[in-house]
Amino acid sequence: MSSSVRASRNGQVLILTLENPDGYPRLERAAIELLLNKMREAQFEPSICGCVITGTDRAFAAGAEIDELARLTAVAAHDFSRMGQRLMSTVGQSEKPVVAAIRGYCFGGGLDLALACHARVASENATFAHPGGAIGIITGWGGTQRLTRLVGRSLALDMLSTGRSVSAREALDMGLVNRVVAEGEVVSYSIELTSRCKR
Repeated sequence: MSSSVRASRNGQVLILTLENPDGYPRLERAAIELLLNKMREAQFEPSICGCVITGTDRAFAAGAEIDELARLTAVAAHDFSRMGQRLMSTVGQSEKPVVAAIRGYCFGGGLDLALACHARVASENATFAHPGGAIGIITGWGGTQRLTRLVGRSLALDMLSTGRSVSAREALDMGLVNRVVAEGEVVSYSIELTSRCKR
């Protein structure tokens, strides 16, 4: 089952919604390409003041698709890593505000994407982790640096090396997210925040 990206508008705010039939969006190559293209288009569209990136009520994004990764050759894996890095850089360097509206799981590459956004709004049921550390792999999309800048070296090292999950409230206390709101308010609050942000 492939993940996709649905683009919609709320006034001047572009909403990019990661979707998957099973409710757990993953950052497959096709989804990354769609996000990258939509983010680039938004930079040159004067009627767009900013972007909200979100997922389903089950997951913001559950990382990469393991089966897809397992089929990659060394060259293809390098290209895939570079593509993910381009997406994170495009999001992070956007001249228009980009807010992550996070519900459910925000794991692996999904956490990298949330970290690249300028602000993160989480629902009370949101959970954050870089589980790769527990099985001996590490993200290649800049999450190690962005997480460290946000929460400090000690807390970042703990998350990255153990792969442990962090609740929304703990994420707020450690500075990983900017606000925790009720699940039904995450997207609407993020839209409001994006509308009033100036980069």
